[in-house]
Amino acid sequence: MCALAADTPATEDRSKPAHEAAPGNRIRVGTLAELQAKGRHLLKTGSKQIAVFAGESGVYACNNRCPHEGFPLMEGKLTQGADGGGCILTCNWHNWKFDLEGGETLVGGDKLRRYPVEIVDGEVWLDLSDPPLEERRAAALESLRRSFRRHEYDRMARELSRLQQAKADPLDGLRGALDWTADRFEFGTTHAHAAAPDWLALRDDLAASEPERLVPLLEVVGHLAWDSLREPSYPFPTESRPYDPASLVAAIEAEDEAAAIALLRGALDKGLGFRDLEAPLAEAALAHYQDFGHAAIYVYKTGQFIDRLGPASAEPLLCNLVRSLVYATREDLIPEFRAYGEALSAWDGKGGEAVTAEDLRRLSVPKVMQRILRSSGNRKALYDALVGAASADFLQFDLPVADATDRGVSHNVGWLDFTHAITFSNAVRVLCSRHPRLWPQGLLQIGCFIGRNAAYVDRSYDAGRWQVDDPDAFFEREMRALFDHAQPEYIVSVHLVKLLSAAKEEITADPAAPWAADMLAAVNRFLHEPLKRKHSKRTAQQALGFVAAES
Repeated sequence: MCALAADTPATEDRSKPAHEAAPGNRIRVGTLAELQAKGRHLLKTGSKQIAVFAGESGVYACNNRCPHEGFPLMEGKLTQGADGGGCILTCNWHNWKFDLEGGETLVGGDKLRRYPVEIVDGEVWLDLSDPPLEERRAAALESLRRSFRRHEYDRMARELSRLQQAKADPLDGLRGALDWTADRFEFGTTHAHAAAPDWLALRDDLAASEPERLVPLLEVVGHLAWDSLREPSYPFPTESRPYDPASLVAAIEAEDEAAAIALLRGALDKGLGFRDLEAPLAEAALAHYQDFGHAAIYVYKTGQFIDRLGPASAEPLLCNLVRSLVYATREDLIPEFRAYGEALSAWDGKGGEAVTAEDLRRLSVPKVMQRILRSSGNRKALYDALVGAASADFLQFDLPVADATDRGVSHNVGWLDFTHAITFSNAVRVLCSRHPRLWPQGLLQIGCFIGRNAAYVDRSYDAGRWQVDDPDAFFEREMRALFDHAQPEYIVSVHLVKLLSAAKEEITADPAAPWAADMLAAVNRFLHEPLKRKHSKRTAQQALGFVAAES
């Protein structure tokens, strides 16, 4: 039998001499006869606790702490395998099972650390030598990869911690996650990629403890795992062709993924980096009012993410970015936003009429477009007016709209939708400052948000209680709260970090801006007002109406 005296209480016989150490990392446990009489023995040396088990098939040693949640395996149960061989140790707390002979985790996730056992002259010796650092890093990365299959959040945290303990680059887990998930995003870049640089900036700027330094890494890795959960492979084309910026923009516009990726690979083959590609990618992202602003945000954030991880991570990030641009929904082709294209064609940059935020509020999309054109000659004043209108509307969002159950699908508007006017404006300012010829597109598209959101604003709402007196203290307090945000959905925590990061960037860039107070108050209100995420009755009502209309 595998388990000799398997039910013996897990206590240490303190009448025996202390464990004897030998040169190197070998340590004497005691005699084989003593171990066989007890069946199991707990060895404590330094910070280690090692469980030693005896059975007819051999002697086995492993960490006493279960790799799942740390419960003592000395209290576990030993049995033989189904085929009568091996030695199976079960942790009685959560039924994780480990093959002490072969080393496999049979039920559960993380691997159990085992120690080589040697019997010399009737005495039991253990080798406590740690595996080489590279081996430990590889094992932690492989276990992290396996945790993605069921999105085992706790296990991801443990494996990231094991990477750190093995003295790996803290970002290696993120690099690995990008490689494992690179072809698992059917429509390319997601919020998981876009929020990553903001999480990493939070880690660098505000983390004050080891748990706080781990949280941002865990959020990025966990979100990548979630967005790719059980997704099949969507392979990227492997062809490479000579790079030309105009051809890349044209391929994206034609929704030709094969051509766009081939041109991207050609650029990478030439040694070009993100900064060399940013202009055509930004042009493609702003070619339409598309994907509710995500396209431009994704371009901006992809560049930041590559800057964080290094050029070796550029290929998977850029391939996904290009794919997302190819498949971006083009809202300016639907009636509500069709005025955008007409306004862009009419833009001459000569409009001299003064403009304020109040001039742009309460207007439909076509009227916002017309009003923007009349002030197109003063880019700074127009940007301030647009961001001011977006911030004021955000501050006065009509919260009951999110609770309504009797409206059509086109009115499914909530808090998260209003955040996009701010994060998009942030991306526009950065990208258009670097590539000034794109300002007309960027400004008009901010106007699309204002025209669309106008119907969901309560202008009688008194927002005085949300005013922020000390912006620096506000940002530090609210961003620190992200280390323990308590949001079960990644899509929510991502919007928290993205919005705070974008607002902080904008206000840092222009602290005296006329819209700064409204933006701060709007962010403050958003962070502390209810956020309804599940709409059971609304979904049921809309489904019934939709199906009835088919009859």
